[in-house]
This record gives sequence, structure tokens and C-alpha cells, in this order.
Amino acid sequence: MAKSGDTGRAGNKVAFVTGAGSGIGRAAALRLAKEGAKVALVDLREDRIADVRDEILHAGGEAIAIEANISQPTEVEHATRQAVSQWDRLDIVFANAGINGTVAPIETMSPEDWSMTLDTNLKGTFLTVKYAIPFLKARGGSIIITSSINGNRVFSNFGMSAYSTSKAGQVAFMQMAALELAQFGIRVNAICPGAIRTHIDQSTHPVPGLEAIKIPVNYPEGEHPLEDGPGRAAQVADLVLFLASDESSHITGTPIFIDGAESLLRG
Repeated sequence: MAKSGDTGRAGNKVAFVTGAGSGIGRAAALRLAKEGAKVALVDLREDRIADVRDEILHAGGEAIAIEANISQPTEVEHATRQAVSQWDRLDIVFANAGINGTVAPIETMSPEDWSMTLDTNLKGTFLTVKYAIPFLKARGGSIIITSSINGNRVFSNFGMSAYSTSKAGQVAFMQMAALELAQFGIRVNAICPGAIRTHIDQSTHPVPGLEAIKIPVNYPEGEHPLEDGPGRAAQVADLVLFLASDESSHITGTPIFIDGAESLLRG
């Protein structure tokens, strides 16, 4: 792992990573740290990110753990200021935290369950970007948003109307932000993973009644054409590193699908 002062692909930059305790967030935080970034690890509970912080520190990198609920403005603002206070700059924002939420027919989904998913995924992305902008303006930087193939290429996951709406909204928000922030040298892109081996199923809450709304969908044998099974978080982390680095200096306003062509079968 690159030590402080080294110039890996993330240089000596400061990264702010939400949902850093597991899955894609954890993998991206470790990858960015390996390439020289100082990483602010943000998660709903600090105990989820303590071991990620310790792994980075043990390898000679720099990281801090920050507990914050990304749907709460005051908590996100405080977390952002804490990161900047630690290292006096901000260069990379990975707005990754999110939930699958309640999986239910539209007719029976409660307004509270709808709001929980939208508040976490879409409002949380807005807040993460909003409070980072004043600090990114100083030098420019890169914002990466974790969206999904759902709501953008795939609409056949029945019961996931709230999740898919939040993910489509993230891409629209990303494109609006990319234009608005280009004058400050701030790039904004979205990654759209397909099936990735993570723990997001722990935030998935299916309810009875889903079978009543499902339409039979038959796919060719093998839902993942490029590989035999879902992708790995480390593969997504490689894409995050690319978008965070100067190697992607002319890429902004772009949704990038990373799904091994899964969505081309399922769209």
C-alpha cells in the first residue's frame, strides 16, 4: 500500500467514501488507499468500518472512521467537515452507501418504506455531493455515484420500484451535477453495477404478495455472459479508482455499466 507522500494513481488525494464498511465501499476504500489516497471511511455504524481503517493503517496508509447516517443533513455535513479538518483538502467523493429496501408491489408498499429507500439512496447521494462541493471547488476533483443497472437498463426485478426509481434518479442527478460543476473542474460520473457479491441483501426486505405481480421472464442459460456468476467488489473498485484518477480526466456526466453484459440479457 502506498504510504503518505507516495504518488500512486490516487496521488496524495483525500477520498470520502460512504458505505465503506462492506462490499463495494470497502473494496474501493482499500483500493484507493493502496494507490496513495487518504480515506475518510463513512458508515452508519463506526464498528463496521473500524477494521477497514485498521487494515489501511496497518499497511502504512491513512484513514479515519466516521459514523454518519447519509440521509441526515447535519450528520453528512459534519462528516464532510471532519474529513477536511483531518487533511485540509478533499479530492474524491464516492457516494456509494445505499439499501435495497422493501421489495413489495406498488399497491401494498407503504409510503414510509418508499421514503426510507428514496431518502437513503437518492437524498443521501444529494447530501453527500452537496456538502462536498465547497471543498472540491478548491482544486477540482472527482465524484463517483453508485447507481445500478436497475432503473437504467433493467426493469424486471418485480417489487423493486422504490429502489429502481432511486437508481434512475441518481443518474439524472449525476448528469445535472456534471454540467453544473464542470466549470470548477469537478467531474461527476455514475457506476451501474449488476449482480455483485456483497452484503446488500441484508438491507433487502421482501414482503408477501410479490408472486401476484410477477410476469414470467425467461433468460438464456447463464445470466452473466462474461463470467460464471456475479462480479466481485474488487472489480468495481478498479473502476472507481479509474474514475477517481487523472486517467479519466475527460470523462464526466457518464453512467458506466459494470455487469459482465448481464443487463443486455435482462433489459
